[in-house]
Amino acid sequence: MKYLVDKVLSQKSVSFLNEKGFEAVRVNKAISEDHVKDEEIFTFAIEKNYVIITMDLDFGQILAITRSSQPSTIILRLEDPRVKNVNDKLLKILPIIQKELLEGSIIIIEENRIRIRKLPINTG
Repeated sequence: MKYLVDKVLSQKSVSFLNEKGFEAVRVNKAISEDHVKDEEIFTFAIEKNYVIITMDLDFGQILAITRSSQPSTIILRLEDPRVKNVNDKLLKILPIIQKELLEGSIIIIEENRIRIRKLPINTG
């Protein structure tokens, strides 16, 4: 599984994931444009079969509006957004959500809970 890490997260987290055996790339390394829009990241992730990791709620909105069944998206909603906390949460949670990511899900990771919703999001 490949992870596309949004630019709001540190390159240190991308390096950490790769050191731990995950295949991760930061948006600014995967897409050469300087000011890439969320919709472009979304489309790129679908085309290249990436899971998006972000702190940006806009990706959840895009998934809801488009009713798309991909890309799987992980949204971090952490009270402590420091790199160490982000890395610790991802290392703990990524191995246990692989099935959900493969099936198409939006996963919200908070300090003390994980919320998983199957895609597409039903807004009605």
